[in-house]
Amino acid sequence: QLQACGGGLVQAGESLTLSCAVSTRRFSDYAVGWFRQAPGKEREFVSYVSWTASLIDYSDSVKGRFTISRDNAKNTVSLQMNNLKPEDTAVYYCAAGKYFTGTYYKITEGYDFWGQGTQVTVSS
Repeated sequence: QLQACGGGLVQAGESLTLSCAVSTRRFSDYAVGWFRQAPGKEREFVSYVSWTASLIDYSDSVKGRFTISRDNAKNTVSLQMNNLKPEDTAVYYCAAGKYFTGTYYKITEGYDFWGQGTQVTVSS
């Protein structure tokens, strides 16, 4: 199971850190992705970290502003979000999966487990 938290209401330019806690004995077996879904839009890829953090990726819209990290000792993945913009407003989801090839981690179907989502609202 995954539990995402850390969302909230902030002003443009401010920061938030989201956290995803993963309940599994073998957390290091799972890669983790963050996705977001704004009202009326499809869920979109935000960021990804592989099992050992050897591969990290971001969508173009957040690259340079967001930083993903994982702590395998604590079974957590964090998403540090800086310089937030109103267009970052969405429900953010973390997801875990074991097997990815190429850039399959960018699509929702690649993941086995999903958290419940946490709301991020950025006011202008």
